[in-house]
Amino acid sequence: MSPDAAADLEAGSEARVARAWRALAQVEDPEIPGVSVVDLGVIRYVTPGPGGTLEIGLSPTYTGCPATLVIRHCVEAALVAAAVGPCAVKTVLAPAWSSDWITPAGRRKLLEYGIVPPEPAASNRVELRLPARQPACPRCQSTRTEVVSQFGSTPCKALHRCRDCLEPFEYFKCI
Repeated sequence: MSPDAAADLEAGSEARVARAWRALAQVEDPEIPGVSVVDLGVIRYVTPGPGGTLEIGLSPTYTGCPATLVIRHCVEAALVAAAVGPCAVKTVLAPAWSSDWITPAGRRKLLEYGIVPPEPAASNRVELRLPARQPACPRCQSTRTEVVSQFGSTPCKALHRCRDCLEPFEYFKCI
């Protein structure tokens, strides 16, 4: 890239960053349609880097999450489609992602999808395994629910059942 082209990219970096955030807000989590990677808080930052490259920080919800590579490819494709210029997606492992980073909109979208959003982050191992209180059923709002399995369709979710409407639902674990 020529020095003039790099200077042009850096001059419009604020607009590029805003365009990148808008594009990333459209990238859905592959395991939870309708919830974006921005909603889940896995996009840590979008900042101008050296030579006019935008740097995007991406944190997996947990190390070894099988969706991470798919998310990375979708993020890269969205940035190319948005024509934001050269980008570098970087994996950020520290500090580790926390379910506290899910946005209020993300929590609402999880609930609308039928997944109960997590309680605030756990402070000990017992709280990590179980929510502080039984989550309310996302369909009938009953709090008469029970854990069926600590592992749902993905390791970050637990399977519950409502004792009133008898419908199963997932609870996004607090991490």
